[in-house]
Amino acid sequence: MKSSWASRRLDRRVAMDYAVIIGAGLLYAAALKYFVLPSSVILTGTEGIAAALSYYFDAYWLFVFLYGAFQAALLSFAKLRMPPTFARRSLVTVATVIVALMLLPSLRFAAPEPENERILLVLFGGLLAGTAKAMAFRRRGSTGDEDILGAYFAMKYLKPVGSIAVIAAVFSTAFGMLMALLKHGEFEPVINTLMYTCIYIFASAETLNNLYHRFSLTAVDVVSHRSKQVGQAIVSSLPHRTFIVQDGRGGHSSEKFDLVRTVVTKEELPTLLRAVNRADPDSFHYHFELQGISRRYYIPPIGDSLDSKPHRTGVSGSGSEPESHRASKTEASATDGQAVDSSPSHSRSSSPTPPDAGMGSGEA
Repeated sequence: MKSSWASRRLDRRVAMDYAVIIGAGLLYAAALKYFVLPSSVILTGTEGIAAALSYYFDAYWLFVFLYGAFQAALLSFAKLRMPPTFARRSLVTVATVIVALMLLPSLRFAAPEPENERILLVLFGGLLAGTAKAMAFRRRGSTGDEDILGAYFAMKYLKPVGSIAVIAAVFSTAFGMLMALLKHGEFEPVINTLMYTCIYIFASAETLNNLYHRFSLTAVDVVSHRSKQVGQAIVSSLPHRTFIVQDGRGGHSSEKFDLVRTVVTKEELPTLLRAVNRADPDSFHYHFELQGISRRYYIPPIGDSLDSKPHRTGVSGSGSEPESHRASKTEASATDGQAVDSSPSHSRSSSPTPPDAGMGSGEA
């Protein structure tokens, strides 16, 4: 009975994931067809190459064809180098985008000329595109193109996905500017397109980074008299995370307490705080954003759920190296004010950096 209930719950969750992924594909297609392509901005990655060629030949269907061809190649890469769930869900999203681009009716919401409402098309298109990308990523998929490479390199170098998109945009924008120069023979429209393209890239990348937080890191400190329960709550709610414990003493009261410290992603933060509050409602906690961390730090691949344990992937450098994923059990306590690991360690790379590496200073 319990197994059947769990199976139905899993089926509902998977169905909801795919519903959101299809919605992300529809939203992304609408952003492209109604806002981005009419404004003639250059997209990022291979989409930018397809868009630049379609602008040059004034052929919308050329964009659809090239978009599909480029995505087929990138999805093949995802199948080989990314988690299977990510590859499958990216395929569903891309297929939805292609079908929607072919079937959505032709509508005009604003005049695309620079002297009219082009800036509105660019900004709103960037917001919609960034939202669609975040929706797909949050459900362990992507909208294809540079998002696939962005996910790969984000896991490899622990950088926000939107930052990778900006790098990909450099090459596609250069190609698009060349095609615009060949078509118009003048620099003025080329520079004009470049300005609007930069606005679109910034809007879409910032929207994505603000809505998708898997690669944004947060240090959490918990002041508690029940460090054992708090530590167990951390490990139970996030099996791939561990923590350290330090002795502390109040500055005014001289009361002794424990300081439990860990590092999680911003996406994991709500789960962690709920677990800590359940374990010790009287605890005091605070958290702050980290700007950097060792590449040994483990982040679950985009195709995995947040509570997944470290396992072998095709990406190195993300804390997922096979040799660092050997489970071990350690028990220790804090003595003489020194911070030590006092929880089960599920992988060497999942542990926060030692105190002497600046874990509590905002730079890990």
